[in-house]
Amino acid sequence: MSLKSRSLLVAASLLLALSVQAKPRHAKAPPPPQPLGPRPALVAFADDLATTQGWDAAALREQLAQALDLPRVRQLILPAKAGIAKNWTAYRDRFIEPKRLDAGVAFWDENEAALARAESQYGVPAEVVIGILGVETFYGRITGGFKVLDALATLAFDFPDEHPRAAERQAFFRKELAEFLKLCRENGLDAADVRGSYAGALGLPQFMPGSWRQHAVDFDGDGRIDLIASPADAIGSVAHYLAEYGWKPGQATHYSVRLPTAPAARRHLLAPDIKPSFSAADLIEAGAEPSEAARDHAGPMAVIELQNGPRKPTTVLLGTENFWAVTRYNWSAYYALAVIELGQAVRARRLQARQ
Repeated sequence: MSLKSRSLLVAASLLLALSVQAKPRHAKAPPPPQPLGPRPALVAFADDLATTQGWDAAALREQLAQALDLPRVRQLILPAKAGIAKNWTAYRDRFIEPKRLDAGVAFWDENEAALARAESQYGVPAEVVIGILGVETFYGRITGGFKVLDALATLAFDFPDEHPRAAERQAFFRKELAEFLKLCRENGLDAADVRGSYAGALGLPQFMPGSWRQHAVDFDGDGRIDLIASPADAIGSVAHYLAEYGWKPGQATHYSVRLPTAPAARRHLLAPDIKPSFSAADLIEAGAEPSEAARDHAGPMAVIELQNGPRKPTTVLLGTENFWAVTRYNWSAYYALAVIELGQAVRARRLQARQ
């Protein structure tokens, strides 16, 4: 073999070795979720619930012990890492987009009578209900693929310790697990088959089980409440929920405002966050410049600031008690404004299509 041939062979061997090393090793598949098992907290919960409800304690213990502990649920429940700048514009664009607008128009057309009746009965405009259902589940297209029993049991008995409010949140999910089990028995649902979000939210409006039992209504008149398959029940239940949390018919949700430049004054106005706390006179006295409509508003308002990433100016508005009512559905100003603007956009698109 010539020197040149040997050199080519060595080079080829080196390239082959490098290519083999460059191939990623197959990641070891994560172990499948395991049953929670009869841990003491679970057994005590089952026994207490069975006693208060008159259920078979042994059967309930077995049912809960067989629920799967879902690592993915524990991961999703953790808050976003600090240091990631919020961006209202990017958040808004996730929802105010053509496919969701078209779906909203179609849903409104298909359920016009129920939306009108809900508005008449509860005072909540159809566009607000449309906004909530569009943001929550894309009008029923995305309702969650987690088994609710597994998700709630995971959060009730294996909540991640690294969460800053772990004890409080775990107690909340134990309560919701009990509500879910009651809900299933009341409505003839198989708890092992019901699917929803990673946090246990259900159906078109993504009600937590406790909210379903407390606020949902039979709006289609068939004698049962079905937020999973009945758009009418979902519509009526969302409107009833907002009415229960203080929705005021005819009141605006928000107004524009110019904040004072003095840092201390801005901090003072922003401190209550989404809670309506200032009258128009309070705002003016603090150096803010409310819009003319806001100056005529009789009730309290919240000064709300939404981030638009690290380099762009913030979006500022005044939230009324109706804006506050929408945040009772999800405690976020970003969420509430997305709901409101999606509903407005669907209404405008629907009107345009009818011209």
